[in-house]
Order: sequence, then structure tokens, then C-alpha cells
Amino acid sequence: MFYHLFYENLVEAFSPFNIFRYISFRAIYATATALVISLVLGPFMIQRLKQLRIGEHILEDGPGAKSTEWDQKAGTPTMGGILIIVSVLVSVLFWSRLDQPYLFMMVLTTLWFGGLGFLDDYSKLVKQQSLGLRGWHKIGLQTLGAVAIAVYLYGWGPTAGDDVTTRTALSLPFFKAVRPELGILFIPFATLVIVGTSNAVNLTDGMDGLAIGCTLFVAGTLGVLGYMTSHGQIAAYLNIFHLPVSGEVGTIFCAALVGAGLGFLWYNSHPAQVFMGDTGSLTLGATLGTVALLIKQEFLLVIVGAIFVAEALSVIIQVWSFRTFGKRVFKMSPVHYHFLLSGWKESKVVIRFWIVGLILVLIALSTLKVR
Repeated sequence: MFYHLFYENLVEAFSPFNIFRYISFRAIYATATALVISLVLGPFMIQRLKQLRIGEHILEDGPGAKSTEWDQKAGTPTMGGILIIVSVLVSVLFWSRLDQPYLFMMVLTTLWFGGLGFLDDYSKLVKQQSLGLRGWHKIGLQTLGAVAIAVYLYGWGPTAGDDVTTRTALSLPFFKAVRPELGILFIPFATLVIVGTSNAVNLTDGMDGLAIGCTLFVAGTLGVLGYMTSHGQIAAYLNIFHLPVSGEVGTIFCAALVGAGLGFLWYNSHPAQVFMGDTGSLTLGATLGTVALLIKQEFLLVIVGAIFVAEALSVIIQVWSFRTFGKRVFKMSPVHYHFLLSGWKESKVVIRFWIVGLILVLIALSTLKVR
């Protein structure tokens, strides 16, 4: 909105408004705006959730069932993901170019998966248990939204110049000269990326600050990659796709997500005053997956988001091993609970996962100039 107001309409009257044309400037203030909104609205929302008795239900046989610290989590307000969603959307609408169709695709993605997460959280509250929607219902609704996004990107996704094959091409971090073109198979591939990332972040959300902290690393990295993608000279130097439109949307959206995430972490850090719930985790995962598709960095998402991947794989391995051999590989899954039951304090698990997340950022960025 500010781009159109100050740059398009007022720059002739006041030339310094020319600064609003730059993605970097708007990304910085998108971060600041989302941060301020989340910090200001946080106490009000936490208090309102408490008044409505929207609190977390803790399993009696959960990972910290005998821990006083874990018992204290019971009743902590959940659905805090609403705070993240509101902060991101307001900031994005302020600082993005509103003539970009991919912006509205990101907004609709946020609303669809946020609404699904809200429905799941609400179902948990009504039933007063940690189970929400039936698994297949949740996956089905996630898949429905993801297929719609995938079909849109397949038919009308961003292209590098006039090369329409860019829409379904893949960028491989270590083999940049190899860019396989998936054709119609891009639709199931994109669907898998979105649904997989959404559920992976959801599985990671089990300790104070864990999921949102890891999300900040991934969103920040994708934001930087989005800017590089939108810049012709940088894209040419790094031999990555030059996609000006998707770079604009990806950079501003991720910048707002970082700001909102930092604000939420202020209240979600140990001991948490609020949990994001599925309202937040499903939304964060879906939007990260969609941004990765927009900027053609799906495989780099696997590297920088390897913690999310490990969390999801730990659940798959645990279920497969128990059903096949009757034995558990981990003391409990997702894997962060394994470390908790191994004697690590919750804060130690979270901080060490953050350290690994930072290392993954460096590894992901280090691949950009390879070949």
C-alpha cells in the first residue's frame, strides 16, 4: 500500500519517497511493522484467550507427565498463531506492491491453513483433549488447499523471462546446470512440499520457542534468497533463477514473518505465556513451503529446514519400526521429546536445536555459489 501511495503518487512532489521502490527498504520496515504489531497486541490477545479459557490440554502420559514444570503448561493459552497471522498480513498489505497476484496467493494460503489450524484447535478445546480433527480430515483439507496452489503455480507461476518451463523446473543446490522440468508432475510435487512442510512444522511445535525459533531461521533465509532471486545481477552471478515478481513477494512476506515471529517469541519463550497451536504451526509450514516454490528453492528448503525434516522423519520411523518390529527407535517422537526423556532440560533442547538451525542456514547459503 505504501509503495503505491508514496512512490507512485507522491514521488514527483517529494523525491525522497523514491526509497519506497526498493525491496530492501520495504522488507526492513515490514519486519519492524510486524514486530511492533505482535508486541503491542500480544498482551491483549493473551489476556483475551485466558478470559475465553482457550488453554492447552496436556496429555496425562505425555513426555513430562511427572514434571512439575510440564504440568504448569496446562491451561496456557493456545491459538496464539492468530497473533502471527494478523501481524504478518497487516505488515504485508502495508509494505508490498498490491498489484502482484502472488501476494494474494500468499494471503489466501495464510488464511486457508490458518483457518484449518483454527478449526483443529477449536476441535481440541471442545473435546478437552489433545486430539483435534481426524488425521485424514486434516490431511484432506491441507491437500485441497495445496493442490489449488500447485495448480495455480503450474498454470500461472512466475517465469524467467519468456521461458514458461521455469514454472515447473527445479533448481538443484549443488548441480545448478541441471534443472529438471517436471511438467504435470509439478502439481503433486508442489502439493507434497506444502503439505509436508506444514505438517513438519506442526510436529516441531512441542516446546517453548522451538518451532517459532526454527521458523525464524528458515524464513530469514528464504527472504534473503527471495531478494537475490529478484535482483538480476545477483541472480546471474549465483546462477539462480531470476524471478522479479516472486522475489518481491517472497522477500516482503518472509520479512514480515520474521518480525511477527520475533514478537511471538517474546511471549512464547520459556516459560511460554502463549502457544501458537495448529493455527500457527500449520500456517507457518504452508507459507514457507509456498515461498520456496515461488522462488524455486524447494531443495534448499530441505537443507535450511532440516530440523523440520528430522522431526517428521522421526515420527515416520517410530511408527514404521513399532508396527513392523514392535520396537521403538526413539524414547518418544517427535525427536525433541526423545532428548527430553534422555535427561535434557527443555531449554537445552530448544537452544541446541536453534544452534543446529543456524548452522543449517550457513550450509544452505554456502551452496549458492557452488557451480
